[in-house]
Amino acid sequence: MSDQELILGDSSACIKQIPDHSIDLILTDPPYNLGRYSTGNIKMSWRKDFNNDVAEWDTTIFNPAEWLDEFRRVLKPTGTIFAFTSYNLLGQWHQAFDPVFDTFQFMVWHKTNPPPKLRRAGFLNSCELIICAWDKGHTWNFTKQKEMHNFIESPICMGKERVKDPVHPTQKPVKVLSHLIKLATNPGDLVLDPFMGVGSTGVAALKLGRRFIGIEIDPLYFKAATKRIEELTSAPSLFTLEAESIQRVSGEDEKFRAQGPEELMPLLFEESEDVRRYGN
Repeated sequence: MSDQELILGDSSACIKQIPDHSIDLILTDPPYNLGRYSTGNIKMSWRKDFNNDVAEWDTTIFNPAEWLDEFRRVLKPTGTIFAFTSYNLLGQWHQAFDPVFDTFQFMVWHKTNPPPKLRRAGFLNSCELIICAWDKGHTWNFTKQKEMHNFIESPICMGKERVKDPVHPTQKPVKVLSHLIKLATNPGDLVLDPFMGVGSTGVAALKLGRRFIGIEIDPLYFKAATKRIEELTSAPSLFTLEAESIQRVSGEDEKFRAQGPEELMPLLFEESEDVRRYGN
């Protein structure tokens, strides 16, 4: 397969076409189910509105148990799952994944520059959780003891790294994602992000010499991810999943079409002439 495949479509459908035991790492940032707690942006008289809102996609209920079977199926026996989550979903992740994996743990990402609490009503939202699941014999690049704490400190995404158009409210820093990828994969391994967003996992994976499959349902986020990946690679293999057809959306002028989503995933793994031509 090529080094990267970016797919615009519903990951709950697309993931079913990924071959069994083909993924080395699932690194993803699914919805947190925090939409119902949002009170909207805070209006300021002296500056633009302060971002206190969540994206519309976070109003859709995410149930970790619904993803267990597919995550388990596509993951290699030596594979690992890292998924960002929030306090309200940690118990659901544990209830679903702990019984079927040898190890279930969590990490804490401490954001050193979290958004301020303008109304001073409660703690700063300075920590996010990352669930971790694997079986015995998984790839694990253990480093120094002091570097193996289940605690990461890093600023939130800012500056040039932050995608401005469109703004993704939960864009993760490449630094944090790179740390996780280094722990659980080796060069050439395949990383899957079924909730790709603006492509930060792909950027981190490709910079480290890993291969990447990213799936994103939002066209604007997908376009932003495409742009970021193209800055790292030339002519990536990109597909759009629309209804019952898949259409190539960037690269050379020629277009490739398949008749349904079941036709897509073999293209990611077969070393056919078409794949070599449209991929890297």
